[in-house]
Amino acid sequence: MNRDGHKDISFFVGTEVEHTPAFGKRTLFVVGVQDSQIIRQEALNNDCEHIYFGANQSFPALEINDADAWRDWEMMIQDCLEDKWLCTLDLDHAQAEGLLESALVEFHNFIPMISVKIPYIKQFGYNATLKIDDKDFAATNPGVWCHSLHNLQKRSVFTDWSKYTKDEVIQ
Repeated sequence: MNRDGHKDISFFVGTEVEHTPAFGKRTLFVVGVQDSQIIRQEALNNDCEHIYFGANQSFPALEINDADAWRDWEMMIQDCLEDKWLCTLDLDHAQAEGLLESALVEFHNFIPMISVKIPYIKQFGYNATLKIDDKDFAATNPGVWCHSLHNLQKRSVFTDWSKYTKDEVIQ
């Protein structure tokens, strides 16, 4: 992710601005895989009550069965979840099925942030629809969910890019 002041960093702190269960909480943002002991210490040192993993779109495109790469992320996050931290993992929707192979989704203090990139969203027009589908016909879900893109763009869940500029790089 191309973000001013965020080249080659591991951690930054700020207030969670995205509308999740962690909204408004002091947050430690973690870029890439880091040592879980250092993560917990940074969270304590910076009075954070929430840890956001995969910050700056740092979660990689992994194969579902790439156990080694998934294990690094899972162990790092699980250590923090077991210590009762509220934790988010930001990952692309293409990685969602792989996430389900982990134990992370079993924790009540885990927030999977499933990112769906839709460039130029305003240009699709009023009738555009987002379909939450299954990987095949009747494969894993009971059906499909269709949402008007227009209705999903409510002001109450919108975060302007300017809100992302108040963080403090710490390492």
